[in-house]
Amino acid sequence: MACSGEIVARAAALGVAVPAFNVPYLPMVEPVVRAVRDMDAFAFVATARLEWIKFESQGPAAVMREFTRWRDPEHVCIHLDHIPVVDEDSQEVNYLPIVEEAIRLGYCSVMVDGSRLSLEGNIEATRQVVELAHRAGIPCEAELGAVLGHEVGPLPPYEELFRSGLGFTDPGEAARFVRETECDWLSVAVGNIHGAVSGVLKDRRKVEARLDLDHLDRLRRATGIPLVLHGGSGVKQEDMRAAMKRGIAKVNVGTEIRQPYEIALRESGSVTEARHACYERTCWVIHDYLGLAGSRALLVG
Repeated sequence: MACSGEIVARAAALGVAVPAFNVPYLPMVEPVVRAVRDMDAFAFVATARLEWIKFESQGPAAVMREFTRWRDPEHVCIHLDHIPVVDEDSQEVNYLPIVEEAIRLGYCSVMVDGSRLSLEGNIEATRQVVELAHRAGIPCEAELGAVLGHEVGPLPPYEELFRSGLGFTDPGEAARFVRETECDWLSVAVGNIHGAVSGVLKDRRKVEARLDLDHLDRLRRATGIPLVLHGGSGVKQEDMRAAMKRGIAKVNVGTEIRQPYEIALRESGSVTEARHACYERTCWVIHDYLGLAGSRALLVG
């Protein structure tokens, strides 16, 4: 079977995307894998540091153990998402040992997020992780620009953010960043936002985001590598579908499946019911929202 790097490269060439489903609770792994298989798609099961700090996924080893129970190499692989150099609470993170652990555990790809650093600092941190990943024969994702939403407290009004282009990835900086780091995939900011993860905000429906597709075109031309959209939940469907044709080859989805799981668990007290809610919503994301049902054969070969 093709490796994750080849699969994402194929997605970029074909104008489709590989969804990456974040699992802040370990019981979500099984329904996500089942949904991807039943939709005959290909996807990543993803875990980010904030999901074991602010939720209950426990860490890379625990997620890998659960993933191994349900793994289906024809349909899913496992991705280490968002390992920040400076986190959403402005705390420095000892990020290299986390990446090294994930590589030892057998993760198929890794992500370092140095987006809260200066451009030079982000390049240096990313280059270190790229070297580790490439030595292990796996791809490395990085982030440039500010995909807001994980920080504590409310965001400014969305329309204000979009009109101002606050945090949007700069094409000139992106070209330099990719050239100097040799990262494989680049997470970009073009109007997308993360779902809130703290306090009462984490239970609220995300604002419907839209994407600056012309800006995305500029980034694709500047970088020449597969681009990644974080904060995929809640983006206008027509913008999401258009973004896949303009270089977005991986789409991260978290809030869209986390909230149904949490609501079902809170209302029923049953993990079985919560898993069912997660399964149903994952199927909806793949089939109805992204239109990727049946895409596995295109990507895996």
